[in-house]
Amino acid sequence: MTVFLPDTNERDLSKYAISLQQLANGRSNATGSVTLASGATSTTVSASNCAPGSAVFLFPRTANAAAALSGTFVGTVGKQSFTISHANNAQTDRTFFYVCLG
Repeated sequence: MTVFLPDTNERDLSKYAISLQQLANGRSNATGSVTLASGATSTTVSASNCAPGSAVFLFPRTANAAAALSGTFVGTVGKQSFTISHANNAQTDRTFFYVCLG
C-alpha cells in the first residue's frame, strides 16, 4: 500500500492530513514484494526509497520462500536498489515481501 503524497506546492492542508492518517494506519511507500531469480545466486530489486545505510527486512510470502529463508540474505543496499543473495535454484515461486527503512 502506498501513501498519497501531496505535491510540494500543495496549499490544501487536508491533503497533508490524509497522508498523515494513512501513515498512522500503517500504509507505507517503503514496502514491496520480490520473487527470487531462478538459476541465479542473486536478485537485484529496484526500490525507490532505499539508500545506502537503509535496513531491508525480508518476509516469506510463499512456502518455497520460507524453505529458502535460511540461505537468503540482503547482500548490499545502494541508491534505489538492494541485492538479495540466495541459493541457485530452478524454483520460480520463492516470493518475499520486503520493507526498506532508513
